[in-house]
Amino acid sequence: MASSSRRPKTRAQPHVAPTVDLSAVIMAATPDEPRVLTVRATPQQPDGLPSGPLQSEHRTLEMGLRTWVAEQTQLTLGYVEQLYTFGDRDRTEADASGAGHALSIAYLALVREARPAGLAHAAWRNWYSYLPWEDWREGRPKALDVIKPRLKVWARAGGKPLRQLREERIELTFGFEAEGWSDERVLERYELLFEAGLVPEALRDTQPPVPSKVRLAPGLPMALDHRRILATAIGRLRGKIKYRPVIFELMPASFTLLELQKTVEALSGVRLHKQNFRRLVEVQGLVEETGEVTTETGGRPARLVRFRREVLIERPAPGVRLPRLR
Repeated sequence: MASSSRRPKTRAQPHVAPTVDLSAVIMAATPDEPRVLTVRATPQQPDGLPSGPLQSEHRTLEMGLRTWVAEQTQLTLGYVEQLYTFGDRDRTEADASGAGHALSIAYLALVREARPAGLAHAAWRNWYSYLPWEDWREGRPKALDVIKPRLKVWARAGGKPLRQLREERIELTFGFEAEGWSDERVLERYELLFEAGLVPEALRDTQPPVPSKVRLAPGLPMALDHRRILATAIGRLRGKIKYRPVIFELMPASFTLLELQKTVEALSGVRLHKQNFRRLVEVQGLVEETGEVTTETGGRPARLVRFRREVLIERPAPGVRLPRLR
């Protein structure tokens, strides 16, 4: 074969060791609003999660995480659990030659809300500011009026048989036609919007840039892959409250049953049937009365209850069932 027809050799890219980043999804809740603790180094940057690189002085991953959280927010975390490890190409260097992968190890922490302070600008934010299509408490979210037609356009652009595959994925994650919405598929929905190019984070690597006339899904973007990490944490928490009493990590020492119900609704994004919810909580023995009442409800005095910790010994999966109001 003539030398002119040979395939040109590609230049070997230098090996770039992956970086390791530690991120914390710190969640709190009020009866009306689920919150996530965010930081922002400058007012011009999008919100991000408390995070920082793993350094040689960090004896363990968790100690490194706690160090960064304390430095950026001055909060001391209690219980944390590892959430997931993300290994996408480092988007902070998407246009740089030899950009490597960034391993982002995410942790989930549940706290009772405290005022954050620190070197970075830290603030509690309603997590539906970033994922507004996840909040069904007032009915079908308006964000879906934008998302549904854009996803249909994306599905048609694939051609057969890709079109059918995309339509099936859309129905599985969003349940537009069969009303098969699952509150736990938070990550799958975000990933689908990302793949369809309907979130700003997906456009950071796009060449050529997507035209500005393309209408994106509502919701604030976050730094790096932090909105994906947040979606993962919400899905994990929504699933976990059904079989473990983690909801009480977010509640004060004493509370009313209405406050408990509204907090569960805020986290799950759906309204619950009041009497069914109270019946389930009482049957499962999750709470006990304190003998006190509160008049802060604005109406008749309400009895205060507290979490009954003996339930952890009595049953292996004492979660809060969600009797959804259809």
